[in-house]
Amino acid sequence: MGWWAWLREQVYPRGGFKRATRYVVHRMRRLPDQPHRVARGVFAGSFIGFLPLPGLQFLAAWGAARLIRGNVLAALLGTFNTNPLTTPFFAVLAMSLGHWILGIEAPLNAEYIGKAFANAGSDLWFNIVSIFGPEKAKWDGLIQFWNEIYLPYFIGALGPAILISAVAYYLTIPLVTAYQKARAATAHERGERRRRMRAKLAEAAGKLKRRNDEHDDGTGDDSPGAP
Repeated sequence: MGWWAWLREQVYPRGGFKRATRYVVHRMRRLPDQPHRVARGVFAGSFIGFLPLPGLQFLAAWGAARLIRGNVLAALLGTFNTNPLTTPFFAVLAMSLGHWILGIEAPLNAEYIGKAFANAGSDLWFNIVSIFGPEKAKWDGLIQFWNEIYLPYFIGALGPAILISAVAYYLTIPLVTAYQKARAATAHERGERRRRMRAKLAEAAGKLKRRNDEHDDGTGDDSPGAP
């Protein structure tokens, strides 16, 4: 798969978001662990998935799952609750809520956000280059980005992330429980069928052995001197 195909797959899965969601739910239900541990993992992964932690979500989800004794694989799968199409809308919601909590008055429009990202990126690149030259590092753009974009986003995302992850937690327990019970019942039924099949085979083998023994005792004596 080329880079463009990989990027397109991340933005919009080939089978659509419905199929991708069904696959994640299917994998979660099949996890061989106790339902409440799977649900804890889902909570941890879903919560981390909503936070602005680019490049660190898997590591943070692993740590959160271990901290609350949840299923780690469920936590990693839970981070897929966001995608490049829905994240911008949630980000604006989280930043708006964060600005309201922190009392920041700034226009949350595309121009303002884009300019903040551009200034932060420019300062970051300048500071990297300044390591090898006489220029002094600049921090104004990075500080503005931290105070007006990242910190409000992080704080504003906490409330909705906890609420949505809690809903996912309480939905996961009955789903996993029902699936595991159905799977156990299916396994028991298959075991019973195999047991009955083995019993029939053993019975047929016993009948065949008795028939051969009777044949040998009654008509199988063809030795010399037999009457």
